Amino acid sequence: MDIMLVSVSISFLLVLLGVSWLYWGLRERKISRRREKFFLENGGRLMLQKILSEHEGSIESARIFTDEELKKATDHYHESRILGRGGHGTVYRGILADNTVVAIKKAKILDRSQVEEFINELIILSQINHRNVVKLIGCCFETEVPLLVYEFVTNGTLSDHIHKCGHESTLSWRARLRIAGETAGALSYLHSDASAQILHRDIKSTNILLDENYTAKVADFGASRLVPLDGTQLTTLVQGTLGYLDPEYLRSSQLTEKSDVYSFGVVLAELLTGLRALSFERAENERNLSLYFASAIKGGRLFEIINPMVLNEGNPEEIMKVAMLANQCLTVKGEDRPTMKEVAMELEGLMRVMDRHPWLNRSSDLEEAEHFLGERSSKCDGILRSNASGNDDSIRNQVPFEIESGR
Repeated sequence: MDIMLVSVSISFLLVLLGVSWLYWGLRERKISRRREKFFLENGGRLMLQKILSEHEGSIESARIFTDEELKKATDHYHESRILGRGGHGTVYRGILADNTVVAIKKAKILDRSQVEEFINELIILSQINHRNVVKLIGCCFETEVPLLVYEFVTNGTLSDHIHKCGHESTLSWRARLRIAGETAGALSYLHSDASAQILHRDIKSTNILLDENYTAKVADFGASRLVPLDGTQLTTLVQGTLGYLDPEYLRSSQLTEKSDVYSFGVVLAELLTGLRALSFERAENERNLSLYFASAIKGGRLFEIINPMVLNEGNPEEIMKVAMLANQCLTVKGEDRPTMKEVAMELEGLMRVMDRHPWLNRSSDLEEAEHFLGERSSKCDGILRSNASGNDDSIRNQVPFEIESGR
């Protein structure tokens, strides 16, 4: 009886093991087929062939990750690994098997255009090799929406550092000028020196990352465009962020390199003033920074809106040169704006002067600068109030929402 019971138990266990093995085998096969389906749907093989054939030997190839590798790297996309969330997805901090720390961009599951945006970013970044552009490490096509893996940039965004809430930014004037120069150099490279001209299309302070040495890294190329070699004008659905969006592009839908120049001009104005590009908490004539900045220059009130730290550390001539450069970038007509190469050269020249004459940065004209300084507001984005009347232009003449067309 005991022998029979043992035999039955063993037989039952063997059957159970067999069924379990069959179940897990079928499950793994189903998962594998699902991954293969996503890989093919997302254009994985075609994408790899395209990248390898076009760029073999010219740049380091992007690494292809498996879904399982990235799940392990992010502890199955645990909440504690989230670096940031956006309208289109989430960025996670990942640790690869070799202990390399990376940033993994995982999109929300929306529609086919989301996949196309990620593939577009992959194609763009696979053609870029510049110290001031965030480095693409690899990608994964085995998920419903492709995943992109980047170098991990440790010090947050430029926006984080110039719009710190509740206390003054510690980003020095010299650091601001250097970051501006590095960003301009990266954009100049994209426009003039990359294998094909690349228009970023969404330059803003949140898309400029800073590493542990406060070196600038331009990021987020999902909206970027390659310019046809024949120089054909790009007519696109308007895409960008309100406050940084080129008004000429907004009106005509004609995308040119001067659209990036305008957006960079807004970033320069942010660095100078400490104000956000757009804020409905400010007075009506101050809400749009580009209009407010241009109005202050025109009315001779520039130093009333300059950030106190910038006034403290820079000298008026230096500040005025950067302000006038920003103002040129913000010219309404694109043809009147400088090129990014010209902007980068101007900023590089200013940095060389600072290196040769460091004593100039302890401004002997500090009293003159302080004479222009208006009262500080207690508001978060460091608004400097003045009694002078502003430009009659208001934000009502702008589009009152973030442009998301085409995403």
